[in-house]
Amino acid sequence: MTDLQEELIDAPGSAVQVLTDARRIAVLGIKPESHGGQPAHYVPRYLHDAGYEIVPVPVYYPEVREILGKPVFRKLTEIPDPVDLVVVFRRSKDVPGHLEEILESAPKAVWMQSGIRHDETARALAEAGIRVVQNRCAMIEHRRVGR
Repeated sequence: MTDLQEELIDAPGSAVQVLTDARRIAVLGIKPESHGGQPAHYVPRYLHDAGYEIVPVPVYYPEVREILGKPVFRKLTEIPDPVDLVVVFRRSKDVPGHLEEILESAPKAVWMQSGIRHDETARALAEAGIRVVQNRCAMIEHRRVGR
């Protein structure tokens, strides 16, 4: 059994380590360029500009085929190669609806952005050996160290 305290990350330094360990990031709930002023677009853009490979997984916008110059996938399970991290831009109440998809895609970590927290889902992910950060902004945390 996994030590849940190691997987459920709360300390800022440990959260930054999740970003340091990642290279390829799927962004669940990313918004297209037409919504550039919203965190679900400008945070992934910041991470892209910081050198991460971003894999866009928008929940809406069926007409959009590309975000940040990358092809869009409609589900995490459609992404052909593994991702290190899934960054989640969904309302807390919507997060459990993605649990099976996240588990099946088997990322090393899941990051729920500022204002997003779902303890039961986080626990299920941690029990599967997936590190979980909740209610933190990946852009702010990345800026702490400037990778």
